[in-house]
Amino acid sequence: MSFDDIKQLLIDKFGAGVIVGEETGGLQSALQITPDLIADVCLELRNNPLTYFDYLACLSGVDQGASDGRFEVVYHLTSIPYRLNLVLKVSKQHDRNTDELPSFKSVSAVYRTADWHEREAYDLVGIFFENHPDLRRILLPDDWEGYPLRKDYTNAEYYKGIKID
Repeated sequence: MSFDDIKQLLIDKFGAGVIVGEETGGLQSALQITPDLIADVCLELRNNPLTYFDYLACLSGVDQGASDGRFEVVYHLTSIPYRLNLVLKVSKQHDRNTDELPSFKSVSAVYRTADWHEREAYDLVGIFFENHPDLRRILLPDDWEGYPLRKDYTNAEYYKGIKID
């Protein structure tokens, strides 16, 4: 199944609004999905016998910077039996306020491995995943302030009296 076939399959199932863009200029083509539909799209791609994307290889949170004001989540899906790879992306504008984090739907009910990937994106980039079963820090201490992979993050000088920078 080709990239265009997968694109058409999603449009047929969810309507033309499911895909808000595509990136075909790089090494691996990507579909930009409407953020509120990402869990449904992943479920369809996993369960559909024509695609069977049974493996979430990677999920990454991305801060596009203060000038862009956008946060993105990138999903690398693999269909092991069909030897296919697919990249999905969702993004939202956000004012960078850490009191209210950018929020996306969790895909952990579709892919169990997303549990840990989403926790990492939450911990390091500050992306909230709705309906995640256990969204908490995974690499940093629970009382750590800020999100180190954000473009505007500044390192603290001390943590609990220990010089860290």
